[in-house]
Amino acid sequence: MSREQRGPNDKLGTVLALAGISNAGLARRVNDLGAQRGLTLRYDKTSVARWVSKGMVPQGAAPHLIAAAIGAKLGRPVPLHEIGLADADPAPEVGLAFPRDVGEAVRSATELYRLDLAGRRAGSGGIWQSLAGSFSVSAYATPASRWLISPADPSVERASTAAAPAQHGTQGARGASGAQGASTAPGAAHPPSAHGKQGAPAKDAPGQPTATAPGPGTSLLVGHGTPVPGHGLSIPVQPGPDSAYAVSPLRVGHSDVSKLREAAQDARRWDSKYGGGDWRSSMVPECLRVDAAPLLLGSYSDEVGRALFGASAELTRLAGWMAFDTGQQEAAQRYYIQALRLARAAADVPLGGYVLASMSLQATYRGFADEGVDLAQAAVERNRGLATARTMSFFRLVEARAHAKANDAPAAGAALKAAEGWLERSRDGDADPSWLGFYSYDRFAADAAECHLDLKAPRQVRRFTEQALSRPTEEFVRSHGLRLVVSAVAELESGNLDAACAAGTRAVEVAGRISSARTTEYVRDLLHRLEPYGDEPRVVELRERARPLLVAPA
Repeated sequence: MSREQRGPNDKLGTVLALAGISNAGLARRVNDLGAQRGLTLRYDKTSVARWVSKGMVPQGAAPHLIAAAIGAKLGRPVPLHEIGLADADPAPEVGLAFPRDVGEAVRSATELYRLDLAGRRAGSGGIWQSLAGSFSVSAYATPASRWLISPADPSVERASTAAAPAQHGTQGARGASGAQGASTAPGAAHPPSAHGKQGAPAKDAPGQPTATAPGPGTSLLVGHGTPVPGHGLSIPVQPGPDSAYAVSPLRVGHSDVSKLREAAQDARRWDSKYGGGDWRSSMVPECLRVDAAPLLLGSYSDEVGRALFGASAELTRLAGWMAFDTGQQEAAQRYYIQALRLARAAADVPLGGYVLASMSLQATYRGFADEGVDLAQAAVERNRGLATARTMSFFRLVEARAHAKANDAPAAGAALKAAEGWLERSRDGDADPSWLGFYSYDRFAADAAECHLDLKAPRQVRRFTEQALSRPTEEFVRSHGLRLVVSAVAELESGNLDAACAAGTRAVEVAGRISSARTTEYVRDLLHRLEPYGDEPRVVELRERARPLLVAPA
C-alpha cells in the first residue's frame, strides 16, 4: 500500500539512474530483501514507476528496503532523504550518529533509548519494523575511524544547570531506578581508566541530592515495581514520557553507577542462559531508558562521569548483542554505534575494543567478512599495551572468525595461533574486565571449531568441538546449543550420519529452551545440509523434532 506525495519523486529517479537500476530491477531487489526479512512483497516495475512519476510512498519497511537495495549497488549507505522518502519514517537516522561533542553523544544515545522503548510499548515491532532492511555495514566506518583517532574524550564533567531541591532528588530517584526512598548501596563501582582498570572510589558530592537506587541485592532490572507472576521478581515502575526529564539534573554518584553495573551483570547472565529474546533480556532497553538515561542527563564529576559512561556503554552493547541474537540487525547496529561512543566518553579503550569486536561478529555473520576483519583488527591495534592478555586473545579470535569466513586460511590460522598464545599467557590474577567473564578455553575451542568449519576442515572441527563440549554448563546454554550444531555439521561432513543426527537432536532440545533467532538459524542450516538424506528415518525424526522450533516466533 502506498500513500500520495506531491509531484514526481525526482530524487529517487536521479539516484536510480546513477546506480544503473531499472524499475524492474529495483522491484526484484526490494522483494528479495523483503524475503530475507520474512516479508512477502510483490512489487513490480509498475510499482516503481508510481514511486518515481507520481511520488507515491510505499509503507512499512519498503522505503528502507529501497534504500538498502540502491545502497548495495552504489556501495555506500543511502539515507532516505537522498531518495525523497524521508517522510516515510520520522527518525530514519536514529542511533547512527557518532557525535564529536559529549553532550551530543548523550542526546544521541538517550534518543535511541526513548524511541526504542516507545516503539516496544506501541507494539507491532516498533521502529525496527519500519527500519527493516536498513542495516549497512558501511555505517560503521565513521564511528570506527573516529574512535581509532581519539578513543577518549578529554573531559565528561557535567555541571548542574540549576540547584535541585531535595524533593527533586527523591522524585528523580524514582524515575532513575524504580525505587522509592531506597538507601544508597554500599560497594560503589570504581571508574575505569584509559587502561580499562579500576580506580579509587570517590565520595558523592556533599550537599547535593543523589539518584538513589534499589536496596542491596536488588538489581535495577528486577527492582521495585510490578510483580512478575511466578517469578518473585518485579518490573520497575515506568514513569511518564517526560517525568524523567521534568526535574533539575540529579547529582550522580558512584552508588548509582554500581547499580547499573549490577544490572549489566544480571543481563549478561540472562542472555547467556535464556537467549536475547527472553523477557528477562528484553528488559535491558527499559533499564537504559528508565534508569541510565536520567543519570546520563544528570550532573556528575569527571571521575563519576567516566564510570557512568562505562556502565551505560556496557548495557548499550548488551542491548545491541541481544538484538543481534534475535535477528534485529538494524537495532543491533544502532546500539553498537552508541555503545562505542559511550565507551569513548568513558575513556575505556578495552571496552571500546569489545564493542568493535561485536560489530565485527555482526558484519561477519551478515556476510561482510572483509569489514569484519577491519573492525576486529582495529580493536586489536588500539589495545596493544592496554588490554589484558585474555582480552587480546578474544579480539584475535574474533579476527580469526572473519578471516575464516573470507576463506583466508593462512590469516585465520595466524590469528587463531595468536589468540591461543594470548590465552596461555593470561593468569587468574589479571585485571580482566567483568564483561569478559564468558571467555575461557572452552569458548576459544568453540570459535576455533567454527573457523575450521568455514574453512572446510572437518577433522579440526571435530577436535575443537570435543574440547568445547567437554564441560557442558547450564550457565551458557545458548553457546552449548550452538556448539552442538557445529558438532553435528562436522560429523555430517565426515560421513557420520548417525552421530550428526544425535548431536542435532541434542541441539534442538537445547534450542527449544531458549529464545535465540541465531540458534534457530544454526538448526535451520543443519537441516538444509541434511536434505540429501531426507528419506533417512533418523533425518525425518530430527526434522519433526525441530518443526515446533522453526515455526515458533524467535
